[in-house]
Amino acid sequence: MKPGATLDLGSHASRPGAAFEPASCVSQLGNDDLAACRELMRGGSKTFFLASLALPARVRWPARALYAFCRVADDEIDRSAAPLEALIGLHRRLDAIYAGNPGPLACDRALAAVVHQASLPRTLLDALLEGFAWDTAGRRCETLEDLHAYAARVAATVGAMMALLMETRDRDALARACELGVAMQLTNVARDVGEDARNGRLYLPLQWMREAGLDPDAWLAAPVFDDRLARVVRRVLAEADRLYRRAECGVCHLPRSCRPAIQAARLVYAEIGRALEARGLDSVSHRAVVPRGRQLRLLIRASAAWWHPPGQPIAAGAGSEPLPAVRFLVDAAASAELPSRTFYQRTLRMLSLLERQRQRQLPGREVPGAAST
Repeated sequence: MKPGATLDLGSHASRPGAAFEPASCVSQLGNDDLAACRELMRGGSKTFFLASLALPARVRWPARALYAFCRVADDEIDRSAAPLEALIGLHRRLDAIYAGNPGPLACDRALAAVVHQASLPRTLLDALLEGFAWDTAGRRCETLEDLHAYAARVAATVGAMMALLMETRDRDALARACELGVAMQLTNVARDVGEDARNGRLYLPLQWMREAGLDPDAWLAAPVFDDRLARVVRRVLAEADRLYRRAECGVCHLPRSCRPAIQAARLVYAEIGRALEARGLDSVSHRAVVPRGRQLRLLIRASAAWWHPPGQPIAAGAGSEPLPAVRFLVDAAASAELPSRTFYQRTLRMLSLLERQRQRQLPGREVPGAAST
């Protein structure tokens, strides 16, 4: 596709019950766009890239397109000398994407195909950009609930969209997907305390810092690690672990072929917290990482989710209600149109052929599991 060309989306956005056509996504985008999205994920997050390898191809490529847009958008805000102007530009790009007329970037073209063919609600991507706006404004989190609200926008939005790509519309499953996103963002906050501080950012709940005897402004001016900060980081990780446990209860709602990848992402990300604990919770002097060998062992463990999904559905009642901060995302995702599931059965062979053709044209690259369902 030539830069600036209009995607031939037909009337997917307006046709009730329009099916998400993964084979059409692949053929419309072309090998260059697919390869660009793949490399953005591989370079941006080794955890998510490894987990994506366990996804069936019909979900893997849309997921990589979604990740690529989020990664590029986040980088544009962080690296821009005029972040507010960059944010306005992102809103304009999103307008063009939803109009079916994306700009020249591969990630925009890829997201346009996914948006229109999976019927992703605009509310979810608008919420993501709102989270970026909070970053641009230097907004801080006074309470844990404020941190939940921030994480809902920059991470739970992705969880909701991933659930939609997997054809999940069950409200409990959507709630758990959003809570997994929040948990992952809390892990990021705990892991990146020092890095964020050196960039003038502070995401820890200010209330918790004061309770530990830290003055947020004074600490940010001279960030150092001590037992007081360790107590705050431990509280953030404890909340992340609580949400990881809740998220595991949603894995059983997912299509069988998607369970291992989501369980793998959950296990590997939660393991970052364990690596941080092993370093005494010092995320100022060091950045906790999960060794590759440990990641691979967790991936193998997660593969069991295909046959034996972890967790059990949360019993109906107050315990099944979503985290208040993500309720608006669950509402938006639950109202999205449900693509036809029978279409996938008719197109698996077509998708396999397209993937094989892509592999032949890109020698030496990964051979996707196109036959996975």
